[in-house]
Amino acid sequence: MGKPKRERVLADNEALAKTQRIHISSQKLNLVASSIRGKKVSAALADLTFSRKRIAQDVKKTLESAIANAENNHQLDVDSLVVAEAHVGPALMMKRWTPRGRGRVGRIRKRFSNLTIVVREVEEPA
Repeated sequence: MGKPKRERVLADNEALAKTQRIHISSQKLNLVASSIRGKKVSAALADLTFSRKRIAQDVKKTLESAIANAENNHQLDVDSLVVAEAHVGPALMMKRWTPRGRGRVGRIRKRFSNLTIVVREVEEPA
């Protein structure tokens, strides 16, 4: 006896991909994620390919995973996909210490982030 199958959270025309514990702060990652929100998938991939930000390659891999999930798992048309949502949230934070003057200590926070991308199939207007 197993557990009953969990209901799908997303709509039938949506697919999702997550990347957890990316070693960058949420603020920096959100700059790249906000640049692809609402765009067609082909335009978003082009923007990420030629972006000068280091983290753009990780965002691109997550977007490609969402596209593959939409095509293989949910049988959606790749040419009509749009980046519906791109969530960025904080993950763990490593705390390190560095010596400062007069016997004090300075805190260093090494931040990590989570990224969730949802792609949606939209109907082309005739």
